[in-house]
Amino acid sequence: MRTVVLTMKASVIEMFLVLLVTGVHSNKETSKKMKRPKFTVPQINCDVKAGKIINPEFIVKCPAGCQDPKFHVYGTDVYASYSSVCGAAIHSGVLDNSGGKILVRKVAGLSGYKGSYSNGVQSLSLPRWRESFIVLESKPKKGVTYPSALTYSSSKSPAAQAGDTTKAYQRPPIPATTAQSVTLMQLLAVTVAVATPTILPRPSPSAASTTSIPRPEPVGQRSQEMDLWSTTTYTSSQNRPGADPGIQRQDPSGAAFQKPVRADDGLGRVPKEELSTQSLEPVPLGDPNCKIDLSFLIDGSTSIGKRRFRIQKQLLAGVAQALDIGPAGPLMGVVQYGDNPATHFNLKTHMNSRDLKTAIEKITQRGGLSNVGRAISFVTKNFFSKANGNRSSAPNVVVVMVDGWPTDKVEEASRLARESGINIFFITIEGAAENEKQYVVEPNFANKAVCRTNGFYSFHVQSWFGLHKTLQPLVKRVCDTDRLACSKTCLNSADIGFVIDGSSSVGTGNFRTVLQFVTNLTKEFEISDTDTRIGAVQYTYEQRLEFGFDQYSSKPDILSAIKRVGYWSGGTSTGAAINFALEQLFKKSKPNKRKLMILITDGRSYDDVRIPAMAAHLKGVITYAIGVAWAAQEELEVIATHPARDHSFFVDEFDNLYQYVPRIIRNICTEFNSQPRN
Repeated sequence: MRTVVLTMKASVIEMFLVLLVTGVHSNKETSKKMKRPKFTVPQINCDVKAGKIINPEFIVKCPAGCQDPKFHVYGTDVYASYSSVCGAAIHSGVLDNSGGKILVRKVAGLSGYKGSYSNGVQSLSLPRWRESFIVLESKPKKGVTYPSALTYSSSKSPAAQAGDTTKAYQRPPIPATTAQSVTLMQLLAVTVAVATPTILPRPSPSAASTTSIPRPEPVGQRSQEMDLWSTTTYTSSQNRPGADPGIQRQDPSGAAFQKPVRADDGLGRVPKEELSTQSLEPVPLGDPNCKIDLSFLIDGSTSIGKRRFRIQKQLLAGVAQALDIGPAGPLMGVVQYGDNPATHFNLKTHMNSRDLKTAIEKITQRGGLSNVGRAISFVTKNFFSKANGNRSSAPNVVVVMVDGWPTDKVEEASRLARESGINIFFITIEGAAENEKQYVVEPNFANKAVCRTNGFYSFHVQSWFGLHKTLQPLVKRVCDTDRLACSKTCLNSADIGFVIDGSSSVGTGNFRTVLQFVTNLTKEFEISDTDTRIGAVQYTYEQRLEFGFDQYSSKPDILSAIKRVGYWSGGTSTGAAINFALEQLFKKSKPNKRKLMILITDGRSYDDVRIPAMAAHLKGVITYAIGVAWAAQEELEVIATHPARDHSFFVDEFDNLYQYVPRIIRNICTEFNSQPRN
């Protein structure tokens, strides 16, 4: 009998091994024949909200026309999941109204969302929402598989009309290969169980309860069960209706334990939207009170040495930690300079402090000279771009670290950077000794480079071992956005040319009133050689340059110059005056300045204004036309930039000119804020 049983067991095992080997061979052949399916980007409609999509991270394609106000967006940079996905993509600047592909990543909810106007989309404010998302360019991460079909929280998905690449949420199927392995193991277990009683005595109940013989378990059963479950983390029993208070358990560190929760209620019904989202690893959003785009220019020259270079990296890591990096707060990139500058990573490479610190640790020294001026020019032209993650709503800040002194000049490069709206900070360590000053290319280079010479923008450290003491004051200053004087605003980034009618019909008294109007407008702007600059032309039949953009660089000097303008008297040739202003004023305007022409006249022009006005518009000069008394309304509208209702104004009397100062300033700033800053 024993021989028969052993023979049966051997036969069963042999049969199992044959089946197993056959199955493995079959699976290998099948896998060879199967090709990796091509990733298809799902397409959604403009009205699809992020909260309706369960996937925590996905790539989608938006159609054209999602800039429509009916597709509501809530928040800025970080959006409430109640927002239109495609509308948020346009608002963030990742897409334009023509549509395209985007990467969407779910993040934690916020206690409040601030609305703003950006890229033609007005987002709304929201007190709080349970879930947020950010929009990035559609560049897949290595090793990450993105879904070709989105999973929705409702079977009647609004995006289902967009194509077959979307589907309602349903229970995941059990893989066929797993089912096959379970069947084989069950066959072996059952066969052994049948044969065993013929050779072993039946165990007593007490023995059965204490036996240590392992019970055969079907392979793959555990994985099958887990395929039917999704894991959701609860930190409070209030997170879901009818939650068991026993779920609310936390370890000493505060992290919540996880309990498996069914993906549906067992009856084929889908959970509510509030419960449908899978648990997400918390994504740092950053400190919204320090929303800046920051570039560190670090010294990689040979003279600095490895030890000092390491101390420099320690400061960077400390700043990265203190700033609380994130998409709703500060973003930071690093450029190293020596002979030539090179970007290690840009603003959007690392979106949290932990990853940024890790990247900083891996930076190696390049060596070479200390060409700081060349590095500043590089950052001005290349670093702060939309492609590198620059945000129009965040101030641009550069912190330049210099060991000793630069080997090239920094003044001109820094001036161009400041005029581009970049706030430059300098940290100089161990300056030149008395016998070394003869080798300094540009004495007092730091004061020539920073935005203001009031001490706010510069640090001087006597020794590298004291560099760590600058950490806290540096972080505090770069986050003080109200004092970042070089940031581009509507009041500090223009060349403004006043074109003033001095014809006989104006008269001496009214001309003084016009000059007071010009003074009132000028007072609203920040005046300097790197901020807003003012120029003026007076005209009759002829034209006269009263002063150019580069003649006065302070507000008191400009206001005094306006008072000194003398009344000319004569005819009214407005067309010729516009041409004169383009040649004598705006031809000398700086390339990165906004060009504004404010023309004031009291009558109809003796010459044609259409061609000169068109020339001004084509050259990018934003023209405001203010008419008084007998001015022709149709001429004002021709002169003014489109739309004329925002750029042309008519006043019945000279004494009422002052009433239009706030409106003109408001229109100038509204137009500026609706355009990309950098």
